[in-house]
Amino acid sequence: MPARPGPSDRHPPDRHPPDRHPPDRHPPDRLRLADLARQAGVSEATVSRVLNDRPGVSPDTRHAVLTALDILGYERPERLRKRSAGLVGLIVPELENPIFPLFAQLIEAALTDYGYTPVLCSRPLGGVTEDEYVEMLTDRSVAGIIFVSGHHADTTTDPDRYRKLVDRPLPIVLVNGFMPEVPAPFVSCDDRAAGQLATAHLVALGHRRIGLVSGPDRYVPVQRKLAGYQAACAAYGLTEQVQLSQLFGVEGGHAAAARLLERGVTGIVCGSDLMALGAIRAARAAGLTVPGDVSVVGYDDSPLIAFTDPPLTTVRQPVRAMANATVQALVDGINGGSGPHSEYVFGPELVVRGSTGPVTAGR
Repeated sequence: MPARPGPSDRHPPDRHPPDRHPPDRHPPDRLRLADLARQAGVSEATVSRVLNDRPGVSPDTRHAVLTALDILGYERPERLRKRSAGLVGLIVPELENPIFPLFAQLIEAALTDYGYTPVLCSRPLGGVTEDEYVEMLTDRSVAGIIFVSGHHADTTTDPDRYRKLVDRPLPIVLVNGFMPEVPAPFVSCDDRAAGQLATAHLVALGHRRIGLVSGPDRYVPVQRKLAGYQAACAAYGLTEQVQLSQLFGVEGGHAAAARLLERGVTGIVCGSDLMALGAIRAARAAGLTVPGDVSVVGYDDSPLIAFTDPPLTTVRQPVRAMANATVQALVDGINGGSGPHSEYVFGPELVVRGSTGPVTAGR
């Protein structure tokens, strides 16, 4: 009779037990300094100093190592985990315009660097209002509130809603809008300079019939862009051609630009990148090419706008610098600082791409 199989014959030992961790990930408790050093572009000794929270490492280097930890999927050591210094409300308009998510992202990152936990509140049309968000945030005892393109940009708004917050006292900072009656820090891009930059660029390309497309003129940024455009028209001897729309987006830009094109304009300055995309759509609907027949300039330099067809010439808001200044002003207020209650104005930058070109002969 054949021999009965023994235990080892029934179940051959697994000489290569499966790895409990995926091949491209290392166990969190076995950090490999070499991998972290390679990812961060620093030495292993520097990585060790950061992980042990020792001095002698610059903030940028420390940030690079912590980012490497996150990228490689490691948990941060307990000693490196920040404890929240408190909640900060961040109220922004609807997130369909890509400039507002960019503001939110950079402001949130700066708040986190200071140890604060941001609470993002977006205001889609027909949704929760700014005043309702303020009530919710104050009920949760936030340390401060940041408003981006809120009611403070509307000249018809009662400033008391903001003065009451300042009187509580609750630190606030208001971005892209200005109310001199409110004793709080304001952070803005220089919209007047933006209007002048865009118009001057088109003049330099030979355009003489230049129009402006923007939103309702009750808004401070619209008024300032309009003033810059008008100043440039006066300086270059141009006839003003303005079309304001009740809608800031693509549809508003399309409708307003269509009316300007009927007047024979060859260059269009727009109050936002989305309005500029609408202007390009209006030009194509009229059988015109961009920039062959019509040149279009946007405003914001929103994410991905460089990849439109054609890539959009635009006036860039320095969003990162504005976000950092906003958070610094709020943190100063939270810490009891008495910085100037005034407007911090940042210079725009003209970014020339493919939607503008020399005026066509005969136009």
